[in-house]
Amino acid sequence: MKKSLITIIAMCFSFLLTAQEEEKNNANYNFGNGISFSFNDGDYLFNLHGFIKPTYIYNDILSTVEEGTYNEISRQFKSKSSNLFIEGRAFKEKVSFTIQMDYSSSRPLVEAFIGYHINNSTTVYFGQRQVFHNNLEMTHNEDQLRFTERGLLSQNYTENGEEFGVFVESSFGDKFVIEPKLAVTSGDGRNSFGEDSRDSDLGGIKIGSRLNLYPLGLFSDGNENSTVDIIGEENLKIQLGMAYSKNYGASNSMGDGHGDFLLYDRNGNHNLPDYSQLFFDLLLKYKGFSFMFEYADSYASNLDETYTDENSFNILIPQQISEYLIIGDSYNLHLGYVSNSGFGVDLRYEASNPEFDMNTESLLQSFDSYGFGISKYFDGNNLKMQLGAYKADFDSGDEIIYGEFLVQIAF
Repeated sequence: MKKSLITIIAMCFSFLLTAQEEEKNNANYNFGNGISFSFNDGDYLFNLHGFIKPTYIYNDILSTVEEGTYNEISRQFKSKSSNLFIEGRAFKEKVSFTIQMDYSSSRPLVEAFIGYHINNSTTVYFGQRQVFHNNLEMTHNEDQLRFTERGLLSQNYTENGEEFGVFVESSFGDKFVIEPKLAVTSGDGRNSFGEDSRDSDLGGIKIGSRLNLYPLGLFSDGNENSTVDIIGEENLKIQLGMAYSKNYGASNSMGDGHGDFLLYDRNGNHNLPDYSQLFFDLLLKYKGFSFMFEYADSYASNLDETYTDENSFNILIPQQISEYLIIGDSYNLHLGYVSNSGFGVDLRYEASNPEFDMNTESLLQSFDSYGFGISKYFDGNNLKMQLGAYKADFDSGDEIIYGEFLVQIAF
């Protein structure tokens, strides 16, 4: 199916290039927006752009075990992201496409989808793309982050953030804007349709939704896809959001992958649990100041007569599900300011509460985490330098201190 999707996109690209020669065509390059081609007096658009993030990373992990404590220190220099976007749109046909590749990854395909723009307020997308039913930070792309790294809430509840399926997005209102969104996906995350039968999908579908409310109107152009107030809103702007998803038969700890574990019924057949995630978020922006609050809660169902082995010897007790799935709630707070000269300072606090806090094998551990970031924006998110320092204290006694310095260049 992925091959068919890529073939369709290639056909769209070929169609753009064979537009009528007698019509006016042009090409231009803008820093951060890449190379753009316009055909037939703007009826067809094609764009190539991307970004890279060379990064220095320092990690200091203090672990507590029966024998005592030990330190593990690592230093690394790499490109965290090396992204290339290929996008196009045919306005008369109301069709668009996007392909995103990350060449810093061993599996570079990130997004590949087609959009049908029913009207100015409603669009239907089909393919693999970044989903909107995760927490707010995870709905923003890698180049739009406030800190050098996503927070632990994002890392605990989402593996990649891209899924394969059908997505519907709408927007209504002017001064009070309402954005409802709905998705039906495979429930098995990025690249879920493997290259051969040994990597087939597991479980059922996943249904996800998000509702965003803007009681004081939308953010300014160029300021809508980040939690930072880069533009400097002249009037207070507020975004209220709620997202929910349910994966019918999850085999991944966060519900957006597959094949990480298998559970069984008494007959030895797969009996995967249903997994739900619920998110609430609030984002405020005003004259360079920004504040974000996120809350996440996740739980499992459909656990009756479930066994950890196909011979039906070991029945799953309730607290054991936390050893397979992220179960519990978490929250985080972000506060930041960007000056008119592009200098930014940001603070972050995060905490989690596992549902079975007495189970030391629970995937979600109780912790308190603190973050501090300094950024210099030379041309918005197109060119910036960031320095981040973070610390996480776990109730188990483990401690993680890590820092990053990166330069982001969009082209």
